[in-house]
Amino acid sequence: MQRIVVLNPKGGSGKTTIAINLAACYAANGERPALMDLDPQASSMRWLRKRPHEAPPIHGIPAFERSATVTRSWQTRIPAECGVVIIDTPAAVDPLALPDLTRGADAVLVPVMPSEIDIHATAKCIADLLLVAKIRRSQKRIGIVANRVRNNTRVSQSLTRFLSSLDIPLIATLRDTQSYVRSAEAGLGVYEMPRWQVQPDLKHWQEVLSWIAARPKSQAVASARPANLVSIERPSPEPERSAVAPVAGLVGAAGRD
Repeated sequence: MQRIVVLNPKGGSGKTTIAINLAACYAANGERPALMDLDPQASSMRWLRKRPHEAPPIHGIPAFERSATVTRSWQTRIPAECGVVIIDTPAAVDPLALPDLTRGADAVLVPVMPSEIDIHATAKCIADLLLVAKIRRSQKRIGIVANRVRNNTRVSQSLTRFLSSLDIPLIATLRDTQSYVRSAEAGLGVYEMPRWQVQPDLKHWQEVLSWIAARPKSQAVASARPANLVSIERPSPEPERSAVAPVAGLVGAAGRD
């Protein structure tokens, strides 16, 4: 089973947009994906509830929920018929939680918006993945997706310069278009919309799918248990080291590789 984590602690970077559209791509291609939502805002699960009955099925896992009647491992179980799981993560994830969150992942997709604030936050995210989560560049598991980019603007040029400075692949550049808004409102991905509406966007998702398909399968996936994700949660009144902390609690020394 492939395990794909969509991650950037910066809120509003487009994690849910990428997660739901990636799940829709796999479903449209005849696979049975699972979509795991770790974000208490539950945006992925709301999108899934809007999905038309005739659309290809996607198995939803509201992993942000807590139940006193079932075990955590049962609540986050992935059906055997699902060949891929896409994990939509929350904002403000504590860097100390990244090893558990990324362990066994075949691919870690990092969305970045074309703004100076987002670029700075993404640089910090990449540093934490390399230094805290201990993902080696040679593993080629991290890929960047530029999101809502308008060509030939000053901020898009800044984003291009930033991405070229990293030794991390830019796997796709998603354009700024209302197609993502319209498809999300319908419970669909752009890959499932009428071709004449979204033709320019289809090649971008083909690029994402091709890059993921070329990743070496992680040997840890078979043994990785969804219960390991229990640490990705909002802080309790008595915070633990593994809980999600406020942004001010992020490790500051990991900004350089």
